[in-house]
Amino acid sequence: MSLRIGITGGIGSGKSMVAGIFKTLGIPVFDADTAAKEVMESNNGLRAAITEKFGEAAYINGKLDRKFLASIVFTDPFQLETLNALVHPYAIAAAEEWADRQDAPYTIKEAAIFFEVGSAVGFDYMIGVYAPQHLRIQRAMQRDNLSREEVLNRMNKQINEEIKMRLCDFVVVNDEQQLVIPQVLKLHERFIEESKQ
Repeated sequence: MSLRIGITGGIGSGKSMVAGIFKTLGIPVFDADTAAKEVMESNNGLRAAITEKFGEAAYINGKLDRKFLASIVFTDPFQLETLNALVHPYAIAAAEEWADRQDAPYTIKEAAIFFEVGSAVGFDYMIGVYAPQHLRIQRAMQRDNLSREEVLNRMNKQINEEIKMRLCDFVVVNDEQQLVIPQVLKLHERFIEESKQ
């Protein structure tokens, strides 16, 4: 059985970029965020539950209105908990089914909130991607077209970055000072070696 590795980090840390490097090395990568969005649109039971909790406006022409949902859940912790409680069981099940189908020395699951929702259980290692807060804010504002206040609001819904990094087995520093690729290659070599044991 192949190793199961998680990659996590706060908004704007660069976890998708790091996951992309592993993918380039031929390692299967599961994007939990994308999977959650897909299941929110494709699973009829989940769609019905989201519509019941958040109203008809949660979907426009069968497509999830992410901006509408974000405006609710990122301003109200209870609503965020409610949404996570609905979506995460489906997303976690999709990730497990996907991992079972892979034939590789190890697999990567990229997710922002492993520790927050208790889904780090069952992984061999967790990799944290760290970037200083000012860089994370700047990146998220540019990438997602968000205001500084909106980015900070989302950051406040996640575990403190320093605590999150301490919970991880390895940390990749993405501070625009250190090269990221050599850090990833070192981990890749380690995981390949360990998968042979």
